[in-house]
Amino acid sequence: MNPDLDRLQPYPFEKLRALFAGVEPAAAHAPISLSIGEPRHATPEVVKDALAAHLGGLSTYPATAGTPALREAIAAWLSQRYRLPRVDPATQVLPVNGSREALFAIAQTVVDRTRGAIVVSPNPFYQIYEGAALLAGATVHYANAVRERGFATDYQGVPLELWERVQLVYACSPANPTGRVMSLDDWAWLFAAADRHGFVIAADECYSELYFDEARAPLGALEAAHRLGRTGFARLVVFSSLSKRSNAPGLRSGFAAGDAAVLKRFLLYRTYHGGAMSPTVQAASVAAWRDETHVVANRRLYRDKFATALPLVCPPLETAQPDGGFYLWIRTPGPDTEFARELYRQYNVAVLPGSYLAREAGGVNPGARYIRVALVAQFDECIEGVRRIAEFARSV
Repeated sequence: MNPDLDRLQPYPFEKLRALFAGVEPAAAHAPISLSIGEPRHATPEVVKDALAAHLGGLSTYPATAGTPALREAIAAWLSQRYRLPRVDPATQVLPVNGSREALFAIAQTVVDRTRGAIVVSPNPFYQIYEGAALLAGATVHYANAVRERGFATDYQGVPLELWERVQLVYACSPANPTGRVMSLDDWAWLFAAADRHGFVIAADECYSELYFDEARAPLGALEAAHRLGRTGFARLVVFSSLSKRSNAPGLRSGFAAGDAAVLKRFLLYRTYHGGAMSPTVQAASVAAWRDETHVVANRRLYRDKFATALPLVCPPLETAQPDGGFYLWIRTPGPDTEFARELYRQYNVAVLPGSYLAREAGGVNPGARYIRVALVAQFDECIEGVRRIAEFARSV
């Protein structure tokens, strides 16, 4: 067996099941799950209609590089969304089976395990970053994102002596779980470090289309590179998905875009890995990337939930409107695991302890004493869940 498998930690939801084992939730309350970031709004008709209209694609093997139509639709969307000059669909775009698969695979492509590789991950983080690094034979360095720094990931705090061994840096903007968006200055520093030390940046932007002001879309990594005068997106690959944007997590459709040289090697890896997307799914993805109406409507649903939820939970608890995404990152009055377990016992609401999304680094676990609340259910269920969280908090 691959010995690197023994380096993996249990997934956060395995830890949550263990935390809740033997706990009998109060029968007076219907169960509400706000622990998993799975979009639960309706998948738009434009996607379902395109799937149904292209079932003939199931009879053919797909190419790993995807169809020209899909690559062109993604390139056009990128250019419009981020005000970019032409993105080359043939060399700077690669369809993937959801960003999760691709965020894992990029580490297998980039990391040279013979050179004492280090992968830098934000902390807290999406667990795929850690697993991808460990299974590529790298060591993970965790860059903390703490309240005192406005939840900005402290890449500048990585010790200077480690940078020469860093081969890959993960970034997430808007961040999971804090919702913070990286600024142009944040990107400028990280790009300069990549130029100096030669590492690749994997920018996870799966929450990029969930924001609250239609006039102020979050800054993207490709957009930042362009604004900073960087041509060709050197050492930068961005990952995005239709899961959150189009409420289609089961479609398993996303893309990687950026540095053509990195994507050429990534395509080679994925050709052998077996990462081709079904032609039927590709056709539905073209329809999704070409339509913004359903995305605007989706944002409106989240905006309404946040507008109602925030006054309910704060006070008695401490939280804030995120820059993007669909999570509330709520500070707890005591240990986050105890808060989550007792909330489940007394009010039948499941949330995720923040410490399960982070690792101890620099003497602290930056997720400790936080819970992540996913406002993914329908409006009434989300608001009832938040109301119960606030009621429980007043009693502890």
